[in-house]
Amino acid sequence: MASDDIAQLADALSKTHVGNRELSYKGLGLKLDNKESAKELIHEIEHCQDLTALCLEGNTVGVEAAQAIAKALESRDQLQRCYWSDMFTGRLRSEIPTALRSLGSAVMCAGARLTELDLSDNAFGPDGVKGIEQLLKSPSCHTLRELKLNNCGMGIGGGKILAEALIECHRESSALGAPLRLRVFVAGRNRLENEGASALAKAFQLMGSLEEVHMPQNGINYPGVMALASAMQHNPELRVLNLNDNTFTKRGTLAMAQALRLLRNVQVINFGDCLVRSEGAIALAAVLREGLPVLRELNLSFGEITEAAALVVAQAVRDKPHLEKVDLNGNCLGEEGCEALKEAMENIDKGDLLASLSDDEGEPDEEDEDEDDDASVDDDDEEEDGEIVKENGIPRKDDSPEKSQSPAEIVSFLSCPSAEKLLQLGEMRTNLKQEVDASNPHRAAEVFLTIASLYSEDPETKAAVFESTDAVLKKILSGSDFHSHGFLTTLLVMMGLLKGEGKMKKVSLVPGHLMCLEHAAQQEYLKHHHAALLHTFISKNGGALKSCSTATERLSSALEKKCNDQH
Repeated sequence: MASDDIAQLADALSKTHVGNRELSYKGLGLKLDNKESAKELIHEIEHCQDLTALCLEGNTVGVEAAQAIAKALESRDQLQRCYWSDMFTGRLRSEIPTALRSLGSAVMCAGARLTELDLSDNAFGPDGVKGIEQLLKSPSCHTLRELKLNNCGMGIGGGKILAEALIECHRESSALGAPLRLRVFVAGRNRLENEGASALAKAFQLMGSLEEVHMPQNGINYPGVMALASAMQHNPELRVLNLNDNTFTKRGTLAMAQALRLLRNVQVINFGDCLVRSEGAIALAAVLREGLPVLRELNLSFGEITEAAALVVAQAVRDKPHLEKVDLNGNCLGEEGCEALKEAMENIDKGDLLASLSDDEGEPDEEDEDEDDDASVDDDDEEEDGEIVKENGIPRKDDSPEKSQSPAEIVSFLSCPSAEKLLQLGEMRTNLKQEVDASNPHRAAEVFLTIASLYSEDPETKAAVFESTDAVLKKILSGSDFHSHGFLTTLLVMMGLLKGEGKMKKVSLVPGHLMCLEHAAQQEYLKHHHAALLHTFISKNGGALKSCSTATERLSSALEKKCNDQH
């Protein structure tokens, strides 16, 4: 290196922040190719005996320079934080793993105990993960609290290598009595996809210590989202969950909602641009009603959510005292829907928390067919063995004891329903509730609609129908908000009042369906928030109910009265 270049480097180093125990060369744009070019930097490291933090961000480090810097780090046993993001600009991708191995070996040789490792924005791919694999498995990372690998291009292979390294680190540290307790994990823009995300989910579940998870833009679909949801349930201290710009669809959103029910410390949820859609939004609204007590931010932007579902979300955040922001921009509300949402938020004194709606996509075309994005991955509801069925992301046994023990009369009625058969059931009518379960909302909605379709003004038949639907609804709606909202959402889809995903068969709407709901609105088991949900969708779907106008008016009036009774 020429003398004037060395002088320039020395001048740059003199201007950077150098504390008693921390060295930062952030953003200096240093081009460190070899030992000579890194001479001054190495000198600083050697003379900082109690070095705890080293920031090399925003420079470019070659293999020889990395080896020379590593030599200086071999005696720095107090090192805890390595800010090594964006430090290989212009380098060959093949150089990076070698440079990382040198630096990692030095940390291990020194016996340092890291708490933070940031290698973001290095685009090193799967081979780069191999470059830090041994470091991550070593005792130097048993104390790691923050791991940041944003925008590194790890891909599926890199995600799997990283997951195995974290699992090994946890295994080894646990054997020594101090298990790895990673708190912050950042790995956005890495093309992890389902396999990479699922592999990491195993590590997350094992650790159970995560407080922040940031994995946006990774091409993850519902199988990967479901794996992550399952893992999050085992991390009770989780505060921030950012999965922006992945693809949840119905299954992923419902699985994530199920997980959030169990987490009490979540403050930030970012599911923006995740295609949660209306069904998913209602499921999340149910979780908002019964949980998430300290939530501060909710991002459900660009998710193809319609007006009615957005209004249900607005109703659900009413009692969130810590809420600071609700983002529903870029959805399918339409001009009137945007105004209705703003009004709904104003009515609960949270109008100032609603983010801009400037990018709203407008109301969806009524002619659009039901979306079925899940089919691109695996559209089968049943696993190959036929033993476990996943209904709305919730596992259940297909042959439950209740189902297999159904009386022949009940089976006969449901297979070929008629008013005559319903009357013949007599006191057995209340046993129809044994045919439904909160974990299978589709079956429950099917049974309810089957019975309700038999409604008539004949006093005996009307009484039998109401007695039967009461038994079914009381059982389903007496559970958690999550399950009751799941049932009502499925019911709305089957009635054609809500655009759903998948291949759910719609029924031919008859007045009896609405009359039974009107009767239910007058019963204690149908709560205020159930009525509010139903009323929101019925009031926004006049066209779908034209054939039952009188029954619709009666139902709407009953639901509105139920809602007002709360106040």
